[in-house]
Amino acid sequence: MAKRMTSACGGEVRRTGGAEVSTEGLPEWLDPLVQVSETIRPQQLSRFLPPQEGGRQSAVLVLFGEGERGPELLLLERAGNLRSHAGQPSFPGGALDPEDGDPADGGPVRAALREAEEETGLDASGVQVFGVLPRLYIPVSDFVVTPVLGWWREPSPVGPVDPRETARVFTVPVSELTDPRNRATAVHPSGHQGPVFSVGDAVVWGFTAGVIDRLLHYAGWERPWNRERQVPVDWRG
Repeated sequence: MAKRMTSACGGEVRRTGGAEVSTEGLPEWLDPLVQVSETIRPQQLSRFLPPQEGGRQSAVLVLFGEGERGPELLLLERAGNLRSHAGQPSFPGGALDPEDGDPADGGPVRAALREAEEETGLDASGVQVFGVLPRLYIPVSDFVVTPVLGWWREPSPVGPVDPRETARVFTVPVSELTDPRNRATAVHPSGHQGPVFSVGDAVVWGFTAGVIDRLLHYAGWERPWNRERQVPVDWRG
């Protein structure tokens, strides 16, 4: 059962299974994302929703920070030799471990922070979790994924902890993600279409791009872009 407390600064602190979710002291530019986390429905995020039973419970950390070019998002590139999603840019994250606890009561928050620390070396004590999105589904890997929204209140050095799993760790300015010149659509051989972000030397697509696309849209940060522009991606990943 989640316990709710109102902070002295007007923010809210929730404790879910011992995992803290707090909106206290956030920068104002994150306010739209706080609203999104509190009101969005799973159907607004993805057409792929979890099955009633089964699936591999997992979580990802959608971590926003403040960089030299303004708000930014932490991503990593998966190693090219992995069996699934090889070489893809993604959020830090992975499957829940037994020590993370109940998937319905704080487990995803703990898993997202633990996995991010294991993959990127970030100091999780400097991360403030301020929202948890509805569970989504990745059919190709059978992952039931809970996106956890975080504010990088105290940034720490990051980089690949295990090169066998992570090729690199990098941040992307939100301004680049919203730049229409960096946006396009990819078409799967099945006919399914999805958003693509070309930022620097990274091409972000698939589940990660889908979540970013919906967050930008519902936070009101999206800028008009050419949805007819298509780019190829390596669907074999």
